[in-house]
Amino acid sequence: MTDKRKKVILDLISSDFYVPMKEKELAVMLQVSKADRGELNRLLNELLAEGKLSLTKKGKFIKAKHSDKELIGTFISHPKGFGFVEIEGREEDLYIPENCVHGAFHKDTVKVSLLSGQGGKRQEAQVIEVVARSMKQIVGIYDKSNKNFGFVIPDNTKISSDIFVPAERSKGAVSGHKVVCEITDYGKDNRKPEGKITEILGHVNDPGVDIMSIVRGYELPVEFSEKVMRQAENVSNEVSEADMAGRRDLRDVQMVTIDGEDAKDLDDAVSLTKDGEYFLLGVHIADVTNYVQENSALDWEAKNRGTSVYLVDRVIPMLPHKLSNGICSLNAGENRLALSCLMTIDKKGEVISHDITESVIKVDRRMSYTSVKKILEDKDEADLEEYKELVPMFEQMKELAAILREKRKKRGSIDFDFPESKIILDKQGHPIEIKPYERNVATKIIEDFMLIANETVAQHFFWMELPFVYRTHDNPDPEKIAKLSTFIRNFGYSIKSSQEEIHPKELQKLLAKIEDTPEETLISRLTLRSMKQAKYTIDCSGHFGLACQYYCHFTSPIRRYPDLQIHRIIKEHLRGKLNEKRIDHYKEILPEITKHSSEMERRADEAERETDKLKKVEFMQEHIGEIFEGVISSITAWGVYVELPNTVEGMIHVSALPGDYFYYDEETYEMVGQATNIRYKLGQTIKIKVNATDKISRTIDFVIPLDWELEENEEL
Repeated sequence: MTDKRKKVILDLISSDFYVPMKEKELAVMLQVSKADRGELNRLLNELLAEGKLSLTKKGKFIKAKHSDKELIGTFISHPKGFGFVEIEGREEDLYIPENCVHGAFHKDTVKVSLLSGQGGKRQEAQVIEVVARSMKQIVGIYDKSNKNFGFVIPDNTKISSDIFVPAERSKGAVSGHKVVCEITDYGKDNRKPEGKITEILGHVNDPGVDIMSIVRGYELPVEFSEKVMRQAENVSNEVSEADMAGRRDLRDVQMVTIDGEDAKDLDDAVSLTKDGEYFLLGVHIADVTNYVQENSALDWEAKNRGTSVYLVDRVIPMLPHKLSNGICSLNAGENRLALSCLMTIDKKGEVISHDITESVIKVDRRMSYTSVKKILEDKDEADLEEYKELVPMFEQMKELAAILREKRKKRGSIDFDFPESKIILDKQGHPIEIKPYERNVATKIIEDFMLIANETVAQHFFWMELPFVYRTHDNPDPEKIAKLSTFIRNFGYSIKSSQEEIHPKELQKLLAKIEDTPEETLISRLTLRSMKQAKYTIDCSGHFGLACQYYCHFTSPIRRYPDLQIHRIIKEHLRGKLNEKRIDHYKEILPEITKHSSEMERRADEAERETDKLKKVEFMQEHIGEIFEGVISSITAWGVYVELPNTVEGMIHVSALPGDYFYYDEETYEMVGQATNIRYKLGQTIKIKVNATDKISRTIDFVIPLDWELEENEEL
């Protein structure tokens, strides 16, 4: 309905008889009830943000007027005061000098005008209007200056100004408190922004406050509302006969779940048998939509959250635990409702036939990745005995997974097999270990089976020509590929690419060449960084990384809203209820759902990265003064970034590089000594000393150790 309502508003404001009106007058004109005024406010703000409407000085709405030199985009702030504006469809960002920011905050939607006659490479512009504010609140440390006022120093380094807080709006906060501060006045060029404190999270040194600050900073919803919890509580704990009616009964089919030891939300089960040369693979996914009805409070909450968020010390779920760990979790020995993708696969890995069906299942055993690895790789006698009835199926799974992986490899799919870090915390939330989180034969089996199910479902619905949610991944940016190419040359590798594009096969070949080399982790990670982010779209434009034309997310409806959404479409289609009216409904809602889900996924990723960075900084605090060997992972004009084997990254500031004045050579991506020609290159192995850490900015400073320090370290 959103797009239709927006069109009604735009048609009215664009009409010849329209005179500028305030929101209340528009509400009367459009006959909007008092109950729907909030929705009208939201739509008007969205139209402002999209640049389709403007506000007069008196707060009246008019159709936006654009000149060729006026553009609308998202402002990205820099700690030093300047910024950039990202404009959809424009390859290069606009540079906004500090004196041209004009009160814009990080992530604001702004109108800019281009500046002429600048000397730099990048096009410059100035902010002429803040169209919509993105940041309504900030998280930071309160500093009580005197009895009349204080300041909030933002955690987000992209906000270059402190927030002025009058004493009467401080909520009794004292210096050192971590607080949530609502911005009441964004200030102007020479006047600081003002705010009021809405929540005191605790003292900066209290356990758990650091993570909660990130949670609040990203505005991640933690608690569920009473209404949502009530709905969750009303859901039955058992599958009823009525629920099972009309479904394919697969309870006699041997199947298992395979997950991490600590997983509680088990949303996928797998089954496998052989018929001659053919593999009969079943991927059975929890039917969450049976319990989360469209437009219910549960559905709105799940849609708003978009995804579960996995932080270093907690999970913020998309759905209440009553559902995710209860009736929607495929617990062994329990009747469960599922959507099953049943595939017949030949020995080349081709899906020669498939069936997508509503089912009722009963999982035989809850397996862990560790146990399956022990069976298939370690041949552990105790595990082989305990799971003897399942061992033949696991052997077949290993065989099929290898076939599927080989097929993907042939077409050019890029498989990033580098260790992610897992940060181990003690009970106080203090990091005690950073260790690699490695994939094994069992994790790969599940990956391979989920990938083929996702591809099969996506291809099926693409050819049905029905509205759907696809997972797409665009070709990498040529500039980033050029940087990667320069980097890997330092190690003696090369990749072939035209000016416009690169085939995924080239990156795949590169990853094969670096396998089991010391530089594997680093080059893998930098190759990943050179690629674009995958996103959710309504168009099936292909997936670069997987080198496939059809892909979607079907296998995790407990923790991802797009999966839940396509389950609804699948079920309506299977039940013959996807009539013209419902097709139009999905055509209308899916563009917004895909956009929002992609944004929520990015927010979750950023929050996860920030909590990891925080704990890595905290871990390295214990190692100040110690010497390590690392690899140069990035070089910028202000310093050299070095990554240690435990995935911790720190920076040697350009001013701290000894023996010369160093400058950044943009052509070769090197740091060069002006007099000595000493060069620091990407990929170079280097000894560093941990010099300082900063939990607030989440940074680690390295320096080059002196000769005597190195000698002393060798002796130790």
